[in-house]
Amino acid sequence: MMDDIEQIQNTLTYRRQRPSYRAVRLGQVAQQLLAEQISPQQAKFSQVDDVWRDLLPAELQQHCEIVDISGGQLNIQVDSPSYVYELQLCSSELLAELQHQCPRVRLTKIKFIVA
Repeated sequence: MMDDIEQIQNTLTYRRQRPSYRAVRLGQVAQQLLAEQISPQQAKFSQVDDVWRDLLPAELQQHCEIVDISGGQLNIQVDSPSYVYELQLCSSELLAELQHQCPRVRLTKIKFIVA
């Protein structure tokens, strides 16, 4: 009998000691995430997209798009192997110009992916 009472007291003590969590609105969390994480990244990467579009001729722009930037690598999705070949021929010049105009992104490589 004593063990049962002790167990109930331990349970009540544990419940009183549990940390209480404060309810927050999902909108507040999303807004904070947007302001602190996403917007700064988006600002950096939109500059890369703008420079990329300025560097490429209109013909090539229609056949490729930026799909990811991570770890210093710019991933470009291209719709045809022939356009990949064209882009690879000038990739070192494209990378150098992107590095010059977007130094905060710290690009080290361009990878072309055929879709």
